[in-house]
Parts: sequence; structure tokens; C-alpha cells
Amino acid sequence: MTEAITDSVSTEPATELSAEPALFETMATMRAMRRLSPEPLSDELVDQLVQAAVWGPSGGNMQCYEYVVVTDPAVMAELAPLWRRCVDAYLATTGKYAPDGMDEAAYGRMVAAIEHQRDHFAQTPALIIPCYRFPAPRLEEEGLRASAEALGPVATAALAGGQERFAALAEGSCVYPGVQNLLLAARGLGLAANITIWHLMLEDEWKAALGIPDDMRTFAAIPVGRPLGRFGPVRRRPVAEVVHRNRW
Repeated sequence: MTEAITDSVSTEPATELSAEPALFETMATMRAMRRLSPEPLSDELVDQLVQAAVWGPSGGNMQCYEYVVVTDPAVMAELAPLWRRCVDAYLATTGKYAPDGMDEAAYGRMVAAIEHQRDHFAQTPALIIPCYRFPAPRLEEEGLRASAEALGPVATAALAGGQERFAALAEGSCVYPGVQNLLLAARGLGLAANITIWHLMLEDEWKAALGIPDDMRTFAAIPVGRPLGRFGPVRRRPVAEVVHRNRW
């Protein structure tokens, strides 16, 4: 049996004294879970995760996303060597050092979990890869002139020079809100999941292995399964350290 995602709408007005929604508890305990049981997941359960992703907002409402869902153990076994190469490349470089503010013991436990996932990747019950093909812009001379007039010459030149970053952020805004929904849904259904982008180091090989079209970009590789460990509170910086009120 799979749990259903229910949608309840309160008719009570929101106030600052309202009880904290259950969603807050979900977010506060939604840490990356890399140790997965090999128990298979039903197609219906995985579809619930993708449905949650589809419900996510998409920049400009351009819903040009697609999701590759891998549950076949034979296909997962083909992907396992690619995953190993990506993880090993990460651990040899950026992943060699603990992030600032994280003690070595805690980071050692995290690396052990990463290595466990690497070594057992072929037994991953489900892997979800969100993809996006950004539509070609519809531009005409009059609109470009009006845009340049609105922005001014300095900003127009800066925008032209930063198109690559702008395009990457535009694509991300269309994909990652849905990915966050997927992760929240997994936690709400008692499933373990974590978002990675390490596959991008070998993206062409991943796309070839999965038959993903050349003009389709991939934005994450999300392993999902039943947890072998326990969900626990996330460790994050306090709000007072990260907020700049009204101006920096």
C-alpha cells in the first residue's frame, strides 16, 4: 500500500499565533538520506513523487520538464560504474575537505554514507532525473528596442555579457522548485532521497546510457528508497546569521 498525498485547505485566517504547520516538521527533518534499503518501490509510489514535482512552480509557467525514472535493476547496474566515477572524482577534489563549520567527525560520517551509496548504487530502488528543454526565445526588433530602453545602456550591455548565467538561472527556476517538491513528498511518504548533480561530470555518458536527447539538459540525479537510517533534525545556520533586513 502506498500513502496518499492529501490536500486540505483551511478556512481559518492565518495569524502569527497559528500553530506551526506539519510541513515545517517535514522540512526540519528532511536531511539527505543516502543509505537505502534495496526493497523495490511501486510505480504508483514513484509516480506520487513525480506528481509532486509537476505541481511545483515553473519559471514563466514554461512547463517543459520531463522526468527519467529508473527502477529496472539491469539499467541501474549499467549506471553504477558511471556513478562510481563521478563520486570518486568528487571525493578526490571538492569532497576531500569538510565544509567550513562542519567538524571532521561529522564530515567523516557523511563521506561514509556517500561511499555506501556509491558501493550499493546498483541496488538503488529508484533514480529520478529531472530534465528540461528551454524553449527558444521569441524576440523581435521592436521588443528588443523597448527592452534596451527600459533597462538602459549599461544594464543592457551587462545582460548581453551575462546571458549564459541568466539562461542557466532561468532553466533552474523552471526545474528546481519541482525537485524540492519531490524531496518534500519523499520525506512525507517516509522515503529517503538526496539531490546530487555529480552526474553532470559525465553528463553525455549518462544521457547516452538513458537515451536522453542531446538537446535536453539534465538537472539532478535523485536516488530514492526506503531509509536504512532514521530521519533526524537538519543542522543549519540560525536565521539571525543569514538575514539582512531591508538592506545588506
